[in-house]
Amino acid sequence: MSTSHKKTSPVDLIPPAMIAVVLLFWAFAPKAILDNPWTLVVTSPLIVIVVLLLEFVFERHEGWRINRQEFLTDLYYSVLSATVISWLTQKLAEDPLLAVKSSLGITTQWAAQMPWLAQVALVIFLIEFGQYWMHRLMHNSTPFWLTHAPHHHITQLNAAKGAVGNPIELFLISLSVVALFDLDKTAIFAALNTTGVISTFAHANVRANPPIWYSFFFTTIRHHSLHHSTDYESTRCNYGNSLILLDRIFGTYREGEGVLVGQDDRRRLSILEQTLFPFQPLIDRFKARRRERDGAAGDAGGPAAA
Repeated sequence: MSTSHKKTSPVDLIPPAMIAVVLLFWAFAPKAILDNPWTLVVTSPLIVIVVLLLEFVFERHEGWRINRQEFLTDLYYSVLSATVISWLTQKLAEDPLLAVKSSLGITTQWAAQMPWLAQVALVIFLIEFGQYWMHRLMHNSTPFWLTHAPHHHITQLNAAKGAVGNPIELFLISLSVVALFDLDKTAIFAALNTTGVISTFAHANVRANPPIWYSFFFTTIRHHSLHHSTDYESTRCNYGNSLILLDRIFGTYREGEGVLVGQDDRRRLSILEQTLFPFQPLIDRFKARRRERDGAAGDAGGPAAA
């Protein structure tokens, strides 16, 4: 039964309230704070920490209750995303885009002249539009699926699970064309934190079912848990990381909610297994050929040894 028609509780209002706090912060905080390069470094993990604490107070499913192993794994991927993946994205994607923009003399002053909130909305759309189609590609092309499959092998949902996955996927999903646009830096950071709030709640074990106006535009735990369900057909819907509106537009939206999440026999993958997953077919093929060679060598040497 859909929870979208139930009476809204105070817990249900926490996600939109956090978005409001994020927007107010980036719009009105002192300039010294907004200009500090460490501000975004602090606000991004702070969002995850707050939602993680909410899991202990407003637990959604007991089976998703976080334990030490899950916490340490999530922490590893969160740090990996904030450091190595972020650095690679900057050096291999954003810096080259800025160089191309400069060499071609591309300007988008119309974007810089937009109202601040419109700039935030534009950044969110640009990021989410790219992620939506990248996500669909990962579900429809084997090479890309091999990078994304580890994320679907998680067997529970928690606040930091959005960062859990193969490093190649984490890099691919971070790509965007935002660098090509002339935008207020605070608008970009506000957009990043806003999508951070939405996607964190969309992976979190928090008993919050936001109002229908929120869930029409933004991805919720109900939408995303269905996408992580164990049955194949359910994984073919609700691709939007933060903007479920894109699924509504492109015909991939489905109503429902999942509780059992994971792939195959719901076996949890280790960090090493997630890292090697895209290369596993090649590794298996190499091992099979080596066994064949060893077997052939054994057969050839058998009669002589006798």
